[in-house]
Amino acid sequence: MKWKLTIRYLISVLSIVFIVIFLNTFILMGMLIYQQKHGIDEVTENSGETFTRGFDKYISLENGEPVVSEEGIEALRIFGGWIQILDQNGQVQSSYLAPEDLSTHYSPIELIHKYKYMDDELNTYFIGEFESYSYLIGVPHSKENRIVFMMDSKTIISYAMKSLLAIVIVDLFIAMLVGLLFSTVLTKPVSNIIDRISQLKKRNFTVQETKKPGIYKPVFSNLNDVSQSLQAHEEERLKLEKMRAEWISNVSHDLKTPLASIQGYAELLRDQDVSQLERLEYSEVIERQSIYMKNLLDDFNLTMRLRNQEMPLTLQETRLESFVREIVIDLLNDPQFGQYEISFFSDSPDLKWNIDRHLMKRAILNFVYNALIHNDENIAVTIRIHTDRLMIEDNGKGIPADDLEQIFERYYRGTNTSNIQGTGLGMAISRDIIEAHGGKVNLTSKIGFGTTVEIRLNE
Repeated sequence: MKWKLTIRYLISVLSIVFIVIFLNTFILMGMLIYQQKHGIDEVTENSGETFTRGFDKYISLENGEPVVSEEGIEALRIFGGWIQILDQNGQVQSSYLAPEDLSTHYSPIELIHKYKYMDDELNTYFIGEFESYSYLIGVPHSKENRIVFMMDSKTIISYAMKSLLAIVIVDLFIAMLVGLLFSTVLTKPVSNIIDRISQLKKRNFTVQETKKPGIYKPVFSNLNDVSQSLQAHEEERLKLEKMRAEWISNVSHDLKTPLASIQGYAELLRDQDVSQLERLEYSEVIERQSIYMKNLLDDFNLTMRLRNQEMPLTLQETRLESFVREIVIDLLNDPQFGQYEISFFSDSPDLKWNIDRHLMKRAILNFVYNALIHNDENIAVTIRIHTDRLMIEDNGKGIPADDLEQIFERYYRGTNTSNIQGTGLGMAISRDIIEAHGGKVNLTSKIGFGTTVEIRLNE
């Protein structure tokens, strides 16, 4: 994979270089062709050639002699040049602003020589024509240089093609070398990223430290964060799988006892020697065990729906003090719990919670039932409402520390089925109801000192 990335990166770099060379060559050729056809405005407009060719407008004939106007002399002075006007024989007829040591006669070969080359004083010469006269304009130390060279067009084209080919080869070689160096730096981390993603795909969530991540440091950091998140999710998934298996196992175990009772008493009912009183007693046992099985399955379905957020809540703004007081009064009026000491205190009469009254009542009752059932008859339960929480306290025997972490994840009840007060899912259901409201349950306990349940809602 690393070499594939390197080769692809190298090909991309070489392609870019080749395209750049091609475009630059195309633009250069276009500019040369345009210059040949139209010239270069910035050069031709102020050049000596242009000035010389247009200077004839300043020359006129007076009494048969060529004369330069005052405007022409001023133009010469501004341009920084001088002028000599020659007749057909090369004899100087008149001059303006010219040095005194200049020649007064020029042969054709001398004119050609002066036009093509600078003289010893570094004058550049330009030649123009007026009527039957010609004029020679000289510019000392001109910025324009005239270069004359001979060339064979075929040779020049051949040489240009060879030079272009050499440039292309050298540029591509340099690009390949630089691309190879950079690709080694860039593609190695990319290869590592691909390997890490493959590891994540194979459920390998080990956090790894990468040497020299370069510009990909944030990517590797995010991959490590993803690894940690996936590891946490994997652990949570395994925990839920274990919990689900344990629940199914416990539910199956709890169903076996009532099913065995139902089956046994149903078989006894078929006996012809069973008296009417016994038949009635057996029927009551079958009914009681059937109700228990129904409640168990209902509770199991409820807690699964709560955990999967499939249980819609009917929220109502409720004054918590009066709501809890009604629950306490119902408990005290229940003959089963009338003998217990249940107290209620509130220091926040105006506290209101948005709750599903039916489910919240069940959650609170489950906590109270657990405090009453799993302790002695002299147990005292106190329910308190504070400004931001609801407390349920008892002075019972307490819960072992090893069981505290599992108290909401397992069946925590007695195994006596002759006096069933619940299905064993009460604590799990209560916790799920509170969390479905966006709240949190905190349970603390100490052996010999009792248990405290603290309920908070995020209002």
